[in-house]
Amino acid sequence: MSELLRKYKNKEETNGVKVIHDVTSENSPLEYVGFKLMELAPGAKYTQSLEKEECCIVAVSGQITVTDGNTIFENIGTRESVFEKKPTDSVYISNDKSFEIKATSDARVALCYSPSTKQLPTRLIKAEENSVEKRGILNNQRLVHNILPDSDSSANSLLVVEVITESANWSSYPPHKHDQDNLPAESFLEETYYHELNPRQGFVFQRVYTDDRTLDETMAVENGDVVIVPKGYHPVGVPDGYTSYYLNVMAGPTRIWKFHNDKDHEWILNR
Repeated sequence: MSELLRKYKNKEETNGVKVIHDVTSENSPLEYVGFKLMELAPGAKYTQSLEKEECCIVAVSGQITVTDGNTIFENIGTRESVFEKKPTDSVYISNDKSFEIKATSDARVALCYSPSTKQLPTRLIKAEENSVEKRGILNNQRLVHNILPDSDSSANSLLVVEVITESANWSSYPPHKHDQDNLPAESFLEETYYHELNPRQGFVFQRVYTDDRTLDETMAVENGDVVIVPKGYHPVGVPDGYTSYYLNVMAGPTRIWKFHNDKDHEWILNR
């Protein structure tokens, strides 16, 4: 099994909470990005005290109530499935704060982390505040929901985005990378991909590779899996008959997304 691929595992429930994924700097090659995925039963609660890290709480599906002890956001979350193809609500919590999540329905929640030392205000990122864009042409088309883009200054490190790719299309394509701290040409950003598929029995292919091929892995990714991208190019191919969703978390030393296309494949942009 690849160290970059984390498989969905139906773990035991504790007080209504299942922690499906927990990617940290201690169990992965990532330094700047952490990712946790939880499934909560109605009424279940999850609490956490942040130290020197910030967190973006994404209501992936279902509804939740979130509080940092001072501010409360009730019944947030706009969809029962990511394949409704509409943005959802999220909450940004800064470093050195605590928070509680309570599920008001069956809910799937993503916690996106990055190191942070400058405290910022807690903020509800409403679904309607997500900028929505269509990218690509021909068989490289996808729908993008920008939750925390680099144009949004309400986070210190985190970049968070959702992408839906239709049947028989490619995403994160042509292959691009952002693993060099070489601004303004390219920024260094680590990344995680949390995947869902419709229908659920589907799969996508994701390749992670570097120019010198010291890293070169191609993975069959199924519903609920996470792919870790510490460096390199990272395209996703979606087979016929299935729709792909993924939630991206990116972070690095500078909060800006500047990528470099694989020159061997950049020609497709000029068709």
